[in-house]
Amino acid sequence: MGRFGVLERLSPFGFFLSVGLVLVLVLVPGALGWSKEGHMMTCRIAQSLLEPEAAHAVENLLPPHVNGDLSALCVWPDQIRHWYKYRWTSSLHFIDTPDEACTFEFSRDCHDPHGLKNMCVVGAIQNFTSQLLHYREGTADRRYNMTEALLFLSHFMGDVHQPMHVGFTSDLGGNTIELRWFKHKSNLHHVWDREIILTALADYYEKDMELLQQDIVTNFTDGIWCNDVSSWKDCNSLSTCSNKYATESINLACKWGYKGVKAGETLADDYFESRMPIVMKRIAQAGVRLAMILNRVFGDSDEGEYASAT
Repeated sequence: MGRFGVLERLSPFGFFLSVGLVLVLVLVPGALGWSKEGHMMTCRIAQSLLEPEAAHAVENLLPPHVNGDLSALCVWPDQIRHWYKYRWTSSLHFIDTPDEACTFEFSRDCHDPHGLKNMCVVGAIQNFTSQLLHYREGTADRRYNMTEALLFLSHFMGDVHQPMHVGFTSDLGGNTIELRWFKHKSNLHHVWDREIILTALADYYEKDMELLQQDIVTNFTDGIWCNDVSSWKDCNSLSTCSNKYATESINLACKWGYKGVKAGETLADDYFESRMPIVMKRIAQAGVRLAMILNRVFGDSDEGEYASAT
């Protein structure tokens, strides 16, 4: 049985594909944001919860070589963010909020370093959701690359649920807070992006992502989070729900990310054991909510007013 299973009992815990999308799978080895594993689990959870109409649309938009597996391309936006063509997307992965405010306000915080409005992860989620709503209009609508919109939305839904992606401005979401994670050098942002997930995999899951994902899914289907799932999916308007996700993240960043952490110190078992359930719950929430959005975008629900207004 996986360690996450023990925690469950002990505590709460487009129409066309750009050349860049093909080449990146071969040319770029690294990834940022949630670890590769975090983004892949988010997308696998979401895809498993899709209704038939949405599942068909997602499969139709994916390139043939991934065999219908959305998770195979969920790290793509990280891999191309520094390419010249996609450099404009760099600011879409995060939100910098005023230090110690522990709040998110769209009008105040959603902008790039040059002050360009709507250029943040919440603005990106809203934009690419709006683009995907045009999918039903058919292939004659060439204003958008629907494949890229799907991949960006799927990735940014992971990013907005990573608490340190909605962090403080002065430390760039913990990136400048250098410390040690057990015996190696890291920084606070990287701890939440990657270290906690990889340590959990190594210590409790024999580095098997499938086992960890199974524990996460069990916890929201039959376990400690099962009564919370309906509230996770609450969303009166697709144009504003991502504001709530960002607010949750900055609250968690203040309460669990930054709290008690000083530059230069070593984070180890106490920090890992207390924060691991939070990371896993955020992955679950991201997957459930991504599925909710895709089901509404590609299904029968009427989101036309949102599409026409954006």
